[in-house]
Amino acid sequence: QVHLVESGGGLVQAGGSLRLSCAASGSISSMNPMGWYRQAPGKQRELVATVTIGGRINYVDSVKGRFTISRDNAKNMVDLQMNSLKPEDTGVYYCNARHLFTQSEYWGQGTQVTVSS
Repeated sequence: QVHLVESGGGLVQAGGSLRLSCAASGSISSMNPMGWYRQAPGKQRELVATVTIGGRINYVDSVKGRFTISRDNAKNMVDLQMNSLKPEDTGVYYCNARHLFTQSEYWGQGTQVTVSS
């Protein structure tokens, strides 16, 4: 069992930056992938970015060139650096992890990101 806790959300003006952090209660060395999802009001949750154990990274097209995901297995953390934020980036951001062998999936409680125009 792994508990994920997100932090770093907040209110920012368009064009600004935020850095989200996800801290895991246990080792993430067997979590593949780890990633960030978001859910805007009235919309379905969508994938934002994922990073595998081997370091392969995937981004949704709308954030490419603006967001950077990073993973630190030693600290059991996954971060999401968000630059050039847009109002459409507003939503609750969730950290996600999937166990490599059991395929069990874990979610954090979410952190609110609000980008004002």
